[in-house]
Amino acid sequence: MKTRAFRRIAVIVLGVLTLTHCAQNPVTGDKDFVLMSEQQEIQMGAEAHRDVLKEYAALTNPGLQAYVSEVGQRLAKQSHRPNLPWHFTVVDSPDVNAFALPGGYVYITRGLMAYLNSEAELAGVIGHEIGHVTARHGVRQQSASTAVGLGAVLGSILLPGMNNQAGASLLQTLAQAWTAGYGREHELESDRLGAEYLAKTGYRPQAMIDVIGVLKNQELFAAEQAKRDGRQPRTYHGTFATHPGNDTRLQQVVAAANQYSVANPREGRSEYLQKMAGVLFGDSPDQGLIRNNMLLHEKLGLTLQFPPGWRVQNRPDRVIALSPKGDALVELQQGPRHDRPLETLQKGVRLDGGARYDSGKLSGYPAAFAAGAQQGKPVVVAAVVFNGTQYLIAGMARDKPVYDRERNTLRAAINSFRAITPAERQAARPHVLQLITAQAGTTMAGLARQSPLGVDAESQLRLMNALYPGGEPKPGQRLKIVQ
Repeated sequence: MKTRAFRRIAVIVLGVLTLTHCAQNPVTGDKDFVLMSEQQEIQMGAEAHRDVLKEYAALTNPGLQAYVSEVGQRLAKQSHRPNLPWHFTVVDSPDVNAFALPGGYVYITRGLMAYLNSEAELAGVIGHEIGHVTARHGVRQQSASTAVGLGAVLGSILLPGMNNQAGASLLQTLAQAWTAGYGREHELESDRLGAEYLAKTGYRPQAMIDVIGVLKNQELFAAEQAKRDGRQPRTYHGTFATHPGNDTRLQQVVAAANQYSVANPREGRSEYLQKMAGVLFGDSPDQGLIRNNMLLHEKLGLTLQFPPGWRVQNRPDRVIALSPKGDALVELQQGPRHDRPLETLQKGVRLDGGARYDSGKLSGYPAAFAAGAQQGKPVVVAAVVFNGTQYLIAGMARDKPVYDRERNTLRAAINSFRAITPAERQAARPHVLQLITAQAGTTMAGLARQSPLGVDAESQLRLMNALYPGGEPKPGQRLKIVQ
């Protein structure tokens, strides 16, 4: 699925890169070296948008979609390109991300929205992404590199995903491409433009700094988790080495928007929090839920236990677990809809010469097994026929010493595949956001003890309520919790 989407977008890009010319930058008025007209930019964005939604669905929440779109459209009207056909979409992903495509397509994940606390902060995220589009950062990047691929058409990612990504899907691929592309100057330009659009729409321009503070706290939390788990932390775009409140240039570019500020700026805290009540937090049931590193997929009727302590990435088209050192992985994905698993492995899985194949059973279901190497990396893989569909479960190690160390772990994960039990179906209930009002004596530690979020509950609750790392709620304060 992923490869087809990338190939399609590459064709789209090739189709529009037919002329080389200089065009006027909508923000600065200067001439930019670009390879496409505005109409070609819009066409490319529209076609890439369809592929984004094939990879990650729009969140099924009409009220929240309408709310985000309304905020976005008001900001876009105050931008340097008000006549673009702007589109704003909440993506059904737990990732903490936002990005844009050229031509006016802006996306924010429900994962990021869980950590915002006001309409002004939401506007800060959207305004930043609008800034990338109005300044044509994606198009200018494309033209400078003449690259043909998805990374060249993206607008921005605010927070990339993990290091050592294996089988990363569309959003994370965008994140990687952005990390290698945009630098501090483009980010500061988008912050400046976003702050201007905020002020002209009636919000505090300083909400831009608040949003970047949310992302910086996410980075600090990720580093805390990584240190505890003995692994590398998730990457961050690195624009701000210190906390945004101490970044002089950021303060300066945002302060330039004060000339447009209104007397009584809109914050919209209560409205925003009310919209978030009932929104999923973490995995979606459509992708299956991860509980204690076990995949519980109620809709598909299956479960699989990933190795304890490994980092699990639950993507729309596959689930991947990475070892703490990032040198081994286990991957589960759907295969063909026929009952010939041995044929699937022999013809569909590319292994180096000398691989061994066998047929048998896995948890009582018809299966086939292969062991060998892929480009020199040791691999064990199973294809099992379950409820009319094959599922491929693979384990891979970086080299033979790692494989020797993890051999039993990889095989145990593959052999754990089975049908979900009635009790596990009951446990496969998604987490949702709910609102409470803090009372005298309410503490984050007390709320964490009642939370289903486990060892990270207190930090997660602090993050989503702007109390990280050590703040406590005030009586009467509305808080987001997870149930």
